[in-house]
Amino acid sequence: MIRKARVLVAEDEVQARESLRALLEEEGYEVVTAADGAEALRLTAEQAVDAILLDIRLPGKDGLAVLRELRNESLPPAVLVMTAYGSSAVAIEAMALGAFDYLTKPVHFDELRIQLARAIENRRRVEELEAYRGREAAAHPAEMVGRSPAMQRLYKLIGQVAPTDSTVLIVGESGTGKELVAEAIHRHSARAGRRLVKVNCAGIPETLLEAELFGYERGAFTGAIQRRTGRFEFADGGTIFLDEIGELSPATQAKLLRVLQDRTIERLGSNVPIPLDVRVLAATNQNLERAVEQGRFREDLYYRLKVMVLRVPPLRERMEDLPELAEFLLRRCAARSKLPVPTLSPEALAALRARSWPGNVRELEHCLERALVLSRGGIILAEHVEEKVGLQPADPFSAIPLEEGMHEAVRKLERSMIVRALAASGGNRTRAAELLKINRRLLYDKLREFGLE
Repeated sequence: MIRKARVLVAEDEVQARESLRALLEEEGYEVVTAADGAEALRLTAEQAVDAILLDIRLPGKDGLAVLRELRNESLPPAVLVMTAYGSSAVAIEAMALGAFDYLTKPVHFDELRIQLARAIENRRRVEELEAYRGREAAAHPAEMVGRSPAMQRLYKLIGQVAPTDSTVLIVGESGTGKELVAEAIHRHSARAGRRLVKVNCAGIPETLLEAELFGYERGAFTGAIQRRTGRFEFADGGTIFLDEIGELSPATQAKLLRVLQDRTIERLGSNVPIPLDVRVLAATNQNLERAVEQGRFREDLYYRLKVMVLRVPPLRERMEDLPELAEFLLRRCAARSKLPVPTLSPEALAALRARSWPGNVRELEHCLERALVLSRGGIILAEHVEEKVGLQPADPFSAIPLEEGMHEAVRKLERSMIVRALAASGGNRTRAAELLKINRRLLYDKLREFGLE
């Protein structure tokens, strides 16, 4: 049985408190009440509370003090602040401390009903996301595989930097496992019990990236109907991982530099700085020193990021890890496909060793996944892992009826070329973009357009 959403009304005026209780119970909520801040915190600790209607002016611990303590919870209730001073600095500070929204007194119940439903729904989405991530982490634990000298050096560096709060720049070719390194640093740090928030800077359109990173206030732009917490604020107390950092626009680079310098952010539509306690990990497959020389990347930001630099070796520099790595990846692919774990023949292993793997571990995994399907869970032969290029029709438009028109023909050709480039690159998007002679951001847009993500 699904329980009703539980709302805590923290209001010192008896009549207002009881009126809110009656109205919310009529809406189907389970309601508990508190007359002061200390009682509100006690009730929140004793039972699951989905949302709090919090009066700013409470005896003892006021609303702001309550908000400060709630920030330490891993998944605090959604908070709607009630204040008679909606435009005051107190209301603004409450929002900076994590309140979902504020309501001015006297409270209009229609507005309260709408905002409360939104606040609870937003919290439930966060709760579901956290639960999903927990299940995924349990089912597919992140693991770095390899005992080569190059990997042993990397493990040693991870062990040295993980306990610190230093910013770390992780460099390496696409597909080498930079995200796994970030996960390992977080997992072995003092922040392991808090969130690791991942952001693919190349995968989010430039026009949306700033809002994703820093959040925005209601009314900040057309369509901003409610305040949104950005990724940095969501990671407060934990770690944020900025992948493909070299793809940031100059404007976003400037804002990120300020975050690293001041450890504060400002949501779009606000000029109130929000202090943050966030460790920053960044990764790139680009040569940032060259990007600085070419004026594509800020020199001051580069030096802020490279406090500690970890290089992830490409697969060709640790080929002695290939047998162990192939076995691990085959087990993972078999579990995902619900097939028996196959046997890798010596001839297939020799064929794998003979390849250069420009897409690194990611390309190897795609290759083994195809081999698993072709072998049907039996013995993987050399022919299952060979690099083959299928024959293409001389006229790619020949199968398209003229009635579909030229635009549809071009769409189909674009999609076909992208699929072929991804196959040829072993799923390495950077390499695929190079083969297609387009930039990666355009490739990401096309992947979304054609449903190939």
